[in-house]
Amino acid sequence: QVQLVESGGDYVQPGGSLRLSCAASGFGFNSYYMSWVRQAPGKGPEWVSMINTGGDSTRYADSVKGRFTISRDNAKNTLYLQMNNLKPEDTALYFCARVIRATRPDEYDYRGQGTQVTVSP
Repeated sequence: QVQLVESGGDYVQPGGSLRLSCAASGFGFNSYYMSWVRQAPGKGPEWVSMINTGGDSTRYADSVKGRFTISRDNAKNTLYLQMNNLKPEDTALYFCARVIRATRPDEYDYRGQGTQVTVSP
């Protein structure tokens, strides 16, 4: 069965950095676009970033552009999100998701349980 398991979330001060990982299994990882999505307490999901199958095309939400970098290692079936210059408004549960179609990066059929990122002084 499809499994997506995130890790790397932590408590960090503003301006700090974190690298999230998402281990995928149960499907052909290198055949799917993948996204990172986050959800802050009391708010709906917010799409963060998407990467194509080969890893050479990426998209970002305006709120994270220039600070976050999505990447993937198809040999390891792993998706990454490098987050730099973190801000308190980045505090959220971050989860990876398998994208249904490339034209809708916020539509997915599977997602992981998420990893918590908290940015606070």
